[in-house]
Amino acid sequence: MQLINMTTYSSCAKKLLFIYYLFIISSFCIFNFSYGRNLNPNFRVKAVNLGGWLLTEGWIKPSLFDGIPNKDFLDGTQLQFKSVTVGKYLCAELGGGNIIVANRTDASGWETFKIWRINSTTFNFRVFNKEFVGIDGSGNVVAVENKAGNSETFEIVRNSDDPNRVRIKSTNGFFLQVKTEELVTADNEGNGGWGDDDPSVFIIKTSGRLEGEFQITNGYGPIMAPQVMREHWRTYIVEEDFKFIASNGLNAVRIPIGWWIASDPTPPKPYVGGSLHALDNAFLWARKYGLKVIIDLHAAPGSQNPWEHSSNRDGTIEWGKTDDTIQQTVEVIDFLTARYAKNPSLYAVELINEPLAPEVTLDMVKKLYQDGYNAVRKHSSTAYVVMSNRLGSPDATELLTFASGLKGSVIDVHYYNLFSNIFDNMSVQQNLDYVNTNRTDQLNTVTQSNGPLTFVGEWVAEWQVRDATKEDYQKYAKAQLEVFGRATFGWAYWTLKNVNNHWSMEWMIKNGYIKL
Repeated sequence: MQLINMTTYSSCAKKLLFIYYLFIISSFCIFNFSYGRNLNPNFRVKAVNLGGWLLTEGWIKPSLFDGIPNKDFLDGTQLQFKSVTVGKYLCAELGGGNIIVANRTDASGWETFKIWRINSTTFNFRVFNKEFVGIDGSGNVVAVENKAGNSETFEIVRNSDDPNRVRIKSTNGFFLQVKTEELVTADNEGNGGWGDDDPSVFIIKTSGRLEGEFQITNGYGPIMAPQVMREHWRTYIVEEDFKFIASNGLNAVRIPIGWWIASDPTPPKPYVGGSLHALDNAFLWARKYGLKVIIDLHAAPGSQNPWEHSSNRDGTIEWGKTDDTIQQTVEVIDFLTARYAKNPSLYAVELINEPLAPEVTLDMVKKLYQDGYNAVRKHSSTAYVVMSNRLGSPDATELLTFASGLKGSVIDVHYYNLFSNIFDNMSVQQNLDYVNTNRTDQLNTVTQSNGPLTFVGEWVAEWQVRDATKEDYQKYAKAQLEVFGRATFGWAYWTLKNVNNHWSMEWMIKNGYIKL
């Protein structure tokens, strides 16, 4: 759009042109927004992700879990039980819906039991096909119930001298024992020792675990969890952090939150109230220091991916399987937008983070994105609406046509040079080449002149290179900044701070690894 040189016009013409110019400007502000282009083409989001604050990710601050009794038995922990008498693993025959046997020499999916924690010593065990282990009327161990009741509840009793040797006690008062490879029962009195001749003794092996919001709040329980979480929210991210962010060339924060925040101060168990007050503080600090806020719904009801940052209880994806979970997600978006729509710091609302294909289908996310978009627009005509690409989808452009018809839409893409075997043996130069070539091509694929804006929502100066020097990190971070800075909406760094300091933006900036 060209500005008019008004020096060559009469005073009357100037007045008419000025009125016409105001009309054009106001029309431009209303309608140019409709195709996702920035009102200010010189503004790009340069944000930091405030990960590990209002939504727990154990790798960011592992010490948060230190006070949990039996913290190695949190929800979603995957256990395998090897009988000491037959030397084979317990197995849910056919993956569930059948008896429990002890005839497997190797452990895989059917031989893995996911914990649902009742308290520090009492649990339900969920098998591959989602049934729960229980006791039938004859005292045989089976996995046939889709809901856990009294007969599906067990106590794990550990050997004080060797915590990997355990007995499993049923609510009938007896312990599980392996009578034969095909017959596992709950009728042992548990009076024997812990030797290899006792059929009620098992050796446990952990094959996976989760450390997210569900694990920490359910792990601490209703008395301790509120104390631990509220202290964490109060001290982990503070006003001084916003001042630091603003003074180091950043202009926005992306704040991951969980769906239960909309029920604050009395969210459903095991979650803890208080995170909404912390988010209110974030908006106050953002306004004070001139920062924009991207609200990021990182954990949706039912969990949209199997990882801890979606507050998944046991790695099972339930989000989108029913319309209820989608509608509940929309209600959270509606609540958050209504609360902050008049705050000048609200810049964007991300409807969901990293839904995983193929479990989460394209139809599921499109329904959420349309309904969630409508919920945002009900309260705000100016907030951008961010739509995360599905992880694992073979088509990075699958949302472009859909999003192009929605005003102020943004496609969020996530690029990591880790979490994949292809990066394991790459040299420094190969990583640089991959960012400069492959990531450029990938970003260009989703960036179209008449399409939605693009946002590299999660990136980090971290890779699989071993023994990289400071100069190597500087080159790598510079390459990422140059490439991801071409996104038409902007980019966000993974996390401001964490225990592994060299992953955090704060540490990288203070030690000269990143120059923004």
